[in-house]
Amino acid sequence: MARSHGWIAAIRNRARSERLRPYLLVIILMAALAFPYLDGNEGDIDAAANAFAFVMLALGLNIVVGFAGLLDLGYAAFFAIGAYTYGALSSYQIQPQWGSFWEPFQWLGLVEHLEVGGGIGTVHFDVSFWLMLPVAAVVAAFFGVLFGAPTLRLKGDYLAIVTLGFGEIVPIVARNTPSITNGAQGLNGVTTPKFFGYEFGVMSTPYYYLGLSLIVLLILISARLKHSRIGRAWLAIREDEIAAEAMGVNSTKLKLLAFAIGASFAGMTGTFYVAKLQTAAPEMFMFPVSVMILVMIVLGGIGSVAGVVVGALILQLLQSWFLQDLTQWIHALGDLTGTAFLQELDLVQSIELIFGIILVVMMLYRRQGLIPERATVTALTYEQQDAMPSRTSVAISAPFIGGRLIRAGRCSRSKGWRSRSAASRPSTASISMSCPVRLSP
Repeated sequence: MARSHGWIAAIRNRARSERLRPYLLVIILMAALAFPYLDGNEGDIDAAANAFAFVMLALGLNIVVGFAGLLDLGYAAFFAIGAYTYGALSSYQIQPQWGSFWEPFQWLGLVEHLEVGGGIGTVHFDVSFWLMLPVAAVVAAFFGVLFGAPTLRLKGDYLAIVTLGFGEIVPIVARNTPSITNGAQGLNGVTTPKFFGYEFGVMSTPYYYLGLSLIVLLILISARLKHSRIGRAWLAIREDEIAAEAMGVNSTKLKLLAFAIGASFAGMTGTFYVAKLQTAAPEMFMFPVSVMILVMIVLGGIGSVAGVVVGALILQLLQSWFLQDLTQWIHALGDLTGTAFLQELDLVQSIELIFGIILVVMMLYRRQGLIPERATVTALTYEQQDAMPSRTSVAISAPFIGGRLIRAGRCSRSKGWRSRSAASRPSTASISMSCPVRLSP
């Protein structure tokens, strides 16, 4: 009896938590909106805005790794593609010669005519940031399909190695195409966003609210995808691809779709990130970025949208905010105690070691992450497993007569009644209650 009451109480608490979830989300959103005014430190706001970029990247990689079960170690490549797509079309890097071909684009406000020394002049691309958000997402999605197509027959370690190769190719191409990317020096002078005449400039607060808005949008998209027909098919492929194909799931199409949607998230994030920094260099998109995003997903919970957001925020703020403050406190302690080791210790430089320790600890003690995708289901007790059916249930000792299935209708308490179809055949089964019985055709 005590166990049954505990089970009922657990269900009640679960229902209450479901009812309180919208209010909890509203409180979190209001706190996030008020953070710049409550903190007031430009450095902290800038760190939070950078963390939002990695939250968006983690949400995109979660679609590939968490939903579809495809291990992608080259996800930073799509981040770079989105960044260079906007950076090349909003800076002075590409300047073709002016001609009549560019006049319609000038009328649309996409290019400007730069007159140099009284000559024909050159073209300056000035594409709007808001237009480039979906354009960069589409471009990155195209390359996601292009990179994902050769890996459709690969799984596990082989898939990871191939995606790692793609992730290394993109920075190398960016470094060796100076006419478009300015090579190793990187793009400079990227145009900042404008919103109804208000220019974002170099202040962190506008980018903070822009990043928060994009996170809310991507969370809604991820949640809707997860609970949609496509999301359920992705989860089926992740659990057992052969069984999913046997049930009619087109794994080829859905894998490519996962690569495309995940890459589009990274493309949008690259546009946001390069607009904030106003520069882009190949070193910003190397393999450690992909590893860091994967660690964020593992820490938060693979496949869990809320867990991915929490894991990305914790690790990125740990790197750009908390470890810096903690290093200063350790240095102060070293100066106070005269310990040379504490005076020279720099935790920020050891961030990769800290990431490795986090991975090992999570794999050993909490593989499901901080916020698991699935809630733990309490096992049935022996009493619940051996529970007898109620008086309204029907007990049939043999469900077949003559090779055909017995179908029982609504039971009654009257006695001595038998179905004609059952009476016309030898009685090889006993029925505990008087029920209308018919044989299936």
